[in-house]
Amino acid sequence: MTTFLTYTILGLVLGAVYSIAASGLVLTYNTSGIFNFAHGAQAMFGTFLYWQFTQWGWPTWLALVAVVGVVGPMMGAALHAAIMKGLRGTADVTKIIVTVAVLLGTVYLAQWLWDPDEPYTVEMFFGAGSKITIAGVVIRFHEIVCLVAAVAIAVGLRLLFTRTRMGVVMRGSVDDPDLLRLNGHDPERAAMTAWALGSTLAVLAGVLIVPISGGGLDANMLTLLVIDAFAAAMFGRLRSIPRTFVGAMVLGLIANYVLAYLPSASAITGNLRVSLPMILLFVVLVVLPQDRLRVAAVRTRERYRPPSVRSAAVWALVLVGVVFLYSLLLTDGGVTTLALGMTFAIIALSLTVLTGYAGELNLAPLSFAAVATVVAYHFGVNGSGLAARLGIDGIVLGVAVAALVGGLVALPAVRLRGLYLALATLAFGEFLSNMVLRDTTEHEWFGVAFTLFPDGSLVVPPPKVGPLDLRDGRTFLLTATVLFALIAIGLAALRGSGYGRRLAAMKDSPAASAMLGQNLVRLKLSVFMLSAAIAGLGGVLMSAATGTVAQENFTFIGSLSLLMLVVVAGIGYLSGALFGGLMAGVGSAVLVATFSDLALSHEGLSDVYGALGNLVLVGTALVGMGVGKNPSGVVHDIADGYRAIRTARPVLYGAGALGVVLYVLAVTGVVNVWTFSLVAICVVFVLPVVGRMYLDEGKNRATPPELLGVDEPYTDELRARLDRELGLPATVRAVRFAEPAPVEKGEASVTA
Repeated sequence: MTTFLTYTILGLVLGAVYSIAASGLVLTYNTSGIFNFAHGAQAMFGTFLYWQFTQWGWPTWLALVAVVGVVGPMMGAALHAAIMKGLRGTADVTKIIVTVAVLLGTVYLAQWLWDPDEPYTVEMFFGAGSKITIAGVVIRFHEIVCLVAAVAIAVGLRLLFTRTRMGVVMRGSVDDPDLLRLNGHDPERAAMTAWALGSTLAVLAGVLIVPISGGGLDANMLTLLVIDAFAAAMFGRLRSIPRTFVGAMVLGLIANYVLAYLPSASAITGNLRVSLPMILLFVVLVVLPQDRLRVAAVRTRERYRPPSVRSAAVWALVLVGVVFLYSLLLTDGGVTTLALGMTFAIIALSLTVLTGYAGELNLAPLSFAAVATVVAYHFGVNGSGLAARLGIDGIVLGVAVAALVGGLVALPAVRLRGLYLALATLAFGEFLSNMVLRDTTEHEWFGVAFTLFPDGSLVVPPPKVGPLDLRDGRTFLLTATVLFALIAIGLAALRGSGYGRRLAAMKDSPAASAMLGQNLVRLKLSVFMLSAAIAGLGGVLMSAATGTVAQENFTFIGSLSLLMLVVVAGIGYLSGALFGGLMAGVGSAVLVATFSDLALSHEGLSDVYGALGNLVLVGTALVGMGVGKNPSGVVHDIADGYRAIRTARPVLYGAGALGVVLYVLAVTGVVNVWTFSLVAICVVFVLPVVGRMYLDEGKNRATPPELLGVDEPYTDELRARLDRELGLPATVRAVRFAEPAPVEKGEASVTA
């Protein structure tokens, strides 16, 4: 009985902290319509500041007041003012990605400021020795504070939403902000207040949860620990504070009962306890009733121009040629790194078809890549040692199983849309990462013994398909590029087909699509399976390019980073998948590794190079935070810029000639690869600006006489040109109309 009471108290304490964190999520969502995926990161950053203040010798109460009463509100208010209020009128994926970018940026910043290799410990309030005993159960004062704070916050927020004018204004700021303005209220101020309160609750939850979870402070672990509160928030459907409180308590109790009564020696028990919040999140999302299908199409600020099959084929050939020529400049290591980036680009294509074309969300693309990798490793590897190869049968089977798993995940979640679907895929990804990819024990099914992840990693050899052996890095790179090109052409053809138009109709208005006779269940299942198959193919190739993969290669953070970069590039574009995938697999990793090498080789400047490496990561997240200002993506702006200068042929020819000269200099070794790459990137981005300047100058020279003074200001130079065009004599050009002389008082004016 004592054991039961002990774990019940611990479960209630954990549930209390979950309740505080989940209440902040409910508060911000009800007032802004934005689900804050960065909630855990805010809690983490505030907790690190609390630790830092205590290390500086501040009293515990003063450090708590500083982070909860000052830092928390300021952080939330700043996020709303700088980022969140600019997200009105954007699609769900844009709102999600901006908060994901805040999450990643906060984690990178914390790891920059506080070395991840150093230990950090947060003590309980009043010390671990301050406790009381009730019925044989030891309860620490810190745990009592957690319980009292959770109840007080739940009651206070309930009263705020139902009994105060401020609560009504907060809810109205997302329901109908224009009507709220007509009644004399400022919806942005109400939303900012809610974000300040939500951030305060997140920081408080972080400070409370670290001591009861062991006291160790780690940026990634604490962020994910607070993310477990998502299940409690969804139990209340992001609206009800009482149901959120009950859901948090149930979550905390079940987690501790699993720890108490399941076999402690089993690795499954530990993995199950870690995965339990995500399992409950998935179950809650599937079981709870959903909102009705929206009837009208929702007009957002995203605009995409799908390419024709012909243009996709032309650009695919250009891509293969450019990659081949560029590979001639790279070392073997550089070729392998670029090949890894191309495999990420293939995975990114799964997001283009699912989210860009169909409007469905998937926050765990790397999880389907992991499924295909595990299957291909166990059923497709032939030989051993250096002679081992991955056969085509294993790749095909891995892709097929990934597609099947995609269908199984989509089947219970097929009634979900928008944010709910995104959270369901997040739950699946976390469950797979914690339960399957951590499984290093030996199992026996039907007399066959196997281990999913022997020694915690998989050694995936290069594929071999007939005479095509991909052990050579350049061959691997070109094969991955050709596969990307072929899939992209296929997706372009799919987008223009009847099936693609049905996907677009479902994205714009599911209700209208269903009313016209479309089977939405079949559409969702098919597009999920197609997306999972593409992600599986890219995952197998990515694992083969890496050589050895572990659970860390398929993490939740990695999936979110890939999705963020694809959205920044343009998730509705095939080229957006290319740029986003290359950035995820090559861009930031190469820059960080370069600065790390420079720091090691130049000890005097190690701090500077280390700071630059961290700045690259934080800067990548900052780009994601700004996607609300350009929700269509960078590719959209680049394409529009080049489309506007199609007639500036001298500029385009000059840029082409410059590229040829630079390439020749790089091949001959006159300039290095870094210089060539940087100059080429600068030319790509600067060329539209130069082209517009050239066209504007030409337009001024070629303006017809009848438009002088209409299309441009009427200056003395234009007046002289007009006189010459009309053949007027020079004496006439010199005539100026003078102002009439003032009439003296008493004189009469004479008019004709």
